[in-house]
Amino acid sequence: MIEIKNEQLFHLYNEKISYIINVLPNQQLGHVYFGPSLGTLAPFDQAYLEKKENKSAGTVKFFEADNLFTLADRFQELPTYGTSDFREGAVSVFEEETPLYVDFKLVAFHCFEGKERKLAQPASFAAADESQSIVFELVDQERQLELAITYTIFKGSGTITRQQTLTNTGSKPRTIQRFLSGVLELKNRNFELLHLSGAWLKERHIKTVPLTQGTISVGSLKGASGHQHNPFVALKEQQATNDTGHVYGANLIYSGNFLAQAEMDEWDNVRLMLGIHPEHFSWQLSQGETFEAPECLFTFTAAGLNGLSQESAQFIEKHVIAPYWQKRQRPIVFNNWEATYFDFNEEKLLTLAQESKALGMECFVLDDGWFGKRNDDRSSLGDWVADPVKFPKGIGSFAEKIHAMQLQLGIWFEPEMVSPDSQLYQEHPEWVVKHPYERISVGRGQYVLDFANPAVVEAIFEAMQKVILETKLDYIKWDMNRNITEAYSPYLAEQGISQTEFYHRYILGLYRLYEKILAAFPTLLIEGCAGGGGRYDLGILFYSPQIWPSDDSDAVERLAIQSGTLLGYPLSSFSNHVSAAPNHQVGRATSLDFRQTVAMFGPLGYELDLFHLSEAEKQAIKSQIVFYKKQRQLLTFGTFYQLQQLDHGNEKTWAVYDPQNEEALIAFFRVLAQANPTAEDFLPVAFLDGQQVYQVNGEPVSGQLLRQLGLRKPYQFNAVNHGTAQVTGDFQSFVYQLQAKKGVE
Repeated sequence: MIEIKNEQLFHLYNEKISYIINVLPNQQLGHVYFGPSLGTLAPFDQAYLEKKENKSAGTVKFFEADNLFTLADRFQELPTYGTSDFREGAVSVFEEETPLYVDFKLVAFHCFEGKERKLAQPASFAAADESQSIVFELVDQERQLELAITYTIFKGSGTITRQQTLTNTGSKPRTIQRFLSGVLELKNRNFELLHLSGAWLKERHIKTVPLTQGTISVGSLKGASGHQHNPFVALKEQQATNDTGHVYGANLIYSGNFLAQAEMDEWDNVRLMLGIHPEHFSWQLSQGETFEAPECLFTFTAAGLNGLSQESAQFIEKHVIAPYWQKRQRPIVFNNWEATYFDFNEEKLLTLAQESKALGMECFVLDDGWFGKRNDDRSSLGDWVADPVKFPKGIGSFAEKIHAMQLQLGIWFEPEMVSPDSQLYQEHPEWVVKHPYERISVGRGQYVLDFANPAVVEAIFEAMQKVILETKLDYIKWDMNRNITEAYSPYLAEQGISQTEFYHRYILGLYRLYEKILAAFPTLLIEGCAGGGGRYDLGILFYSPQIWPSDDSDAVERLAIQSGTLLGYPLSSFSNHVSAAPNHQVGRATSLDFRQTVAMFGPLGYELDLFHLSEAEKQAIKSQIVFYKKQRQLLTFGTFYQLQQLDHGNEKTWAVYDPQNEEALIAFFRVLAQANPTAEDFLPVAFLDGQQVYQVNGEPVSGQLLRQLGLRKPYQFNAVNHGTAQVTGDFQSFVYQLQAKKGVE
């Protein structure tokens, strides 16, 4: 999958994509091409690709040896600001206050196969026969720095990954001020920047901004990837549809502060960059020390937004999520939070567990309030010992009773936080992220623990390990409800380490805790959560195969959240709960049928008071769970499609398809009813086999008809069709089951 032409041209390719790197006249790495696969290059292709017009008027020449050469308009793999290129660069290194304007020249390269999975830091992985990598070794001899960039291409994937490290080989300390993980340079194709943005309770809505000369950026400075923006971004042709058009996706395997930006210059050249946010970041390298940037992913598809969604999902499922959880069945959970909040005891929980088991659920998740003296959200974080009032016989005894019901047990933790009244804080006030000045911000009545301090990580691991062992725990809901303010580590101050390293060291400490837990308990299912969707990123998915996407469980809002999230993340990662009506977050009342249909796409759960359900509602839940269990693999791991354009606000149509078994489930959603709607409206299903015949809810229909004309939308109530209307009122849903058959009976 890697061609090397005269040690000057490097072609990474498979059946889907090609990525070409060249060596520039100044011996730096240049970028030539990323797009549809070119196959094997002919011998004469290299000379053709090396032809390049040089700018002359109004540009600064790079070096005297070639007074026509400039970086002003050159596509580069690691651009540096100020070296005849005045766009923003990807790397910036200082010696004290002096910028060094680094000049990394290629000195060697080597290739290898396979990519080992290591728990210490999240990154992609692959077996030896699934990937090939090339490592470029670059040196700035004068400034005594070494750079290694590793590119990996994967069989059958439209994604290429990039990792890089920087090493100080000199005696003088060097300070990294900026070291972005990925750079992709393209000629503008009428692109717009697509990003997933929003806020708490409305995360990852799809936003698009047309590119023009200048810079557009999104990012986070919250110490987490954040509710407001997401590390996944894309460049899409403005005319691209769900199924056609060139789209380039980018993502970062990282959970902390990030920056994603697209800059277009005066010649319509686009530079997309992604990495650790340079604001409030620097990293000192003493002699022999190395800094490793988070891994970056670039994805290409010519099949529009559905193509991007599917390429992203396929890659993450196979090369980011832990092998143990790939294609493994996820339990249907019952979470007690909205049923009880903090008002519970062991007897109440056991009764809820029995009822959830009777309805067909498989895992009882004990949410916030089980530890210390936690009767509200202002107490006891950090004291991970069961409340003796709520659990008089201990948490282990409670766990035995849950397991005796043939239920799995999950428990909520917020490991990164501590309450001022906790015993942990009283014993170790120095373990809190807190500036030495008197003023301090307190969020949600809690402090952030200093995970840059290894002793803090070790103490929290030991406390969690005791609970996991005592309960024989199956599942953790890992929450994080407070962003970092006045970022200051007493530990780093004692060690003489700059506070500008804190945010990254905090994330490395977080990963260290994940590593320790999963090394000890490799089959433990961890669901990531950060006030809902405040840390929905590939760094978390590396350790937690599913994530609670939002604290807003309203089914209508989840239509928008899930439609955005699934552009960059797999269906199996999106944890869903059927909650009460009216919804506890927005007060909206929707039918149980609508809520269950939305929630069945991905890992399913329930979070409502089971004792306030009618017998009809209980029977409906039982029936839905039976249906879901039969279709669980398809609904969790099937190929996902959007059948309607994503800007259609009132309607969504989601499909999951298994090409091997030639079966599909398609759900149509309409938020608000329409007056006097059209009698005939159809949804083309382009992914079906036109030569096949399908049973659609028991009725035979040709694949060609479904591809070209489509599924008939459900008949909507219009005041005169009382007997034939299939859906009525606001918040409608309708499910189609499709199964290929041998022929028409």
